[in-house]
Amino acid sequence: MVNRLVIAAPASGHGKTTVATGLLAAFARRGLRVAPFKVGPDYIDPGYHALAAGRPGRNLDPVMVGEHLVGPLFAHGSAGADLAVVEGVMGLYDGRTGAGEAGSTAQVAALLDAPVIMVIDAAAQGRSIAAVVHGFRSFGNARIAGVILNRVGSERHERILRDACEEVGTPVLGALRRADAVAAPSRHLGLIPAAERHAEALASVDAMATLIAASVDLDAVAAVARSASPFTATPWTPLAEDPVPGGPVVAVAGGPAFSFSYAETTELLAGAGATVVPFDPLHDPALPAGTRALVVGGGFPEVYASALSENTGLLAAVRNFGGVIAAECAGLLWLCRTLDGKPMCGVLDADAAMTPSLTLGYRDAVALSDSPLAPAGTRVTGHEFHRTTVHPRSGLLLSPAGGAAWAWRGADPEGFATPALHASYLHLHWAGVPALARNLVAAAAR
Repeated sequence: MVNRLVIAAPASGHGKTTVATGLLAAFARRGLRVAPFKVGPDYIDPGYHALAAGRPGRNLDPVMVGEHLVGPLFAHGSAGADLAVVEGVMGLYDGRTGAGEAGSTAQVAALLDAPVIMVIDAAAQGRSIAAVVHGFRSFGNARIAGVILNRVGSERHERILRDACEEVGTPVLGALRRADAVAAPSRHLGLIPAAERHAEALASVDAMATLIAASVDLDAVAAVARSASPFTATPWTPLAEDPVPGGPVVAVAGGPAFSFSYAETTELLAGAGATVVPFDPLHDPALPAGTRALVVGGGFPEVYASALSENTGLLAAVRNFGGVIAAECAGLLWLCRTLDGKPMCGVLDADAAMTPSLTLGYRDAVALSDSPLAPAGTRVTGHEFHRTTVHPRSGLLLSPAGGAAWAWRGADPEGFATPALHASYLHLHWAGVPALARNLVAAAAR
């Protein structure tokens, strides 16, 4: 398997994304073919990874796809690469709440048998950093191969930190100065997706590459990646055993307002027999010609509510669309009558609005109603992440044949489902339930 390493940290906010993105871009500048990955359900970091690497950023989430698929998905996404960089999630041993290491960076590192480089914000630390490093090395089974220091104040500060790490036998592979910090654009749910401010995101990635190349021993990092143990896995394939004939057109929303999508979603749709055609709800005046199914993933339509509402031709086309629709989170908002008072598609008899409360976490869900994605009774594990609410006007869909999409413990039934529609806040990684794609394509063909 490809040379590989995992970038981890003691907690969120230590600089993993800067280091991982910068490493990808710096090695790409050297002419290496690099493959980017992100642990967990994050959609935004992979967008920056993709700009740095020149290939799709992919997610490795054992909670949503199962442990057994982490290696195959990694092999699929790293095919042809010289080096793979996996950015962790939260702290090294943080995973699904109440489930130990499940979903953690440490679990993924173990599943890939990959060495770990810790990024540590050392702005307020001196010799005590040795206790942090020693604690992480001794707590679990992750193979910590080195440290990259972040927000170092001075040469003297750096020397104190390096000496302390040497005391516990952990090499320092780089040191980023506090004054040289690089920031990517951000807002209410974290970084702004790269698709929204492409030029600004490219500039950020370029600055990260320059910073990492000047501050990190790239040869030493490459040696860490080469130290990964031999490991093989049969690459995951998106090809269905029995693809649907006829190539029905499945239109997939994208552009700045709908940039949250796993690369495997469109691959699975194509593998199930669909002709996948992207479209941009902000600018395209109509659905692609011949569209039989519509897939609308996540994103930030609340940021673009005014512009989306002004694209009246497309809104009307979706409202009157006679095919099947699958929408997740942001797609659910777009299908409502209004979003923050701005007119939307009106497929759902509901209004959506921003809220100060963050809804976040994994959900073990069961389908309550038949939909184009799944029959009632289907069990999945998905993820919620939003600061919006949806209020049905009548408690019913416009179609009287509807019902709730999902149910999970501790919550009211959620989402909307009919034989032609699925709309929900729940994000799914379709590689974990590949039948979803074939179900949708088959429904489109019918």
